Amino acid sequence: NCRNEPPMTVAGDREPQAGRELARIVNFSDGVFAIVITLLILTIRAPDIPDASAAQQRPSRLLALTPKFLSYIISFLVVATYWMARHSVFEPIRGYDRTLLWLNFLFLMTITFLPFPTSLLGEYAEQQLTVVIYAANVSVASLLLASISLYATNGRRLTDHDLDEGTQRHHLIQGLAVPVVFLFSIVISFFSVEAAMYSWLLLLIVDPLLRRTRAR
Repeated sequence: NCRNEPPMTVAGDREPQAGRELARIVNFSDGVFAIVITLLILTIRAPDIPDASAAQQRPSRLLALTPKFLSYIISFLVVATYWMARHSVFEPIRGYDRTLLWLNFLFLMTITFLPFPTSLLGEYAEQQLTVVIYAANVSVASLLLASISLYATNGRRLTDHDLDEGTQRHHLIQGLAVPVVFLFSIVISFFSVEAAMYSWLLLLIVDPLLRRTRAR
């Protein structure tokens, strides 16, 4: 009997819902991001050094953690970027339906998975498979976030009718720039794993260029 169920849980329901429930979805997602960004640091463990040789071994053992710190910094920036991008995506959204909920859950699944490839990157950064897994994870997350924006704004399905299409198109292009760079790095990894990782720095150039293009 569907009469006792809220509209958003009725099978096959595609009617958009609004109100405080949308804020709860956003707050739940923020909580997931907070947990993930905390878990990232847990991929780094302090080295277990015997007291007798601590003074001699500590500097070299701590230096050996450099790849893990770098992978932590990369993933921290990735999560922070996605948190800001998700808020930009949800800013014009005024309602939700079952499809939007599932797209958001799938996106959050890729975010919660990120500590695993981060750990791999800290341990086996020189291996191609590690770079491929990390780049694929980030690419899928970007594509899912872009799909949320595209689904909600298409025909103004879940947004205001006076939504600026130019601004949304620009945000979509910005979002798609991320998977393009990371998918390109997978191709590069077949020739050089190190070059593939350095190619991620392209995002530091692409994003400002897109913003400057939009400003014009």
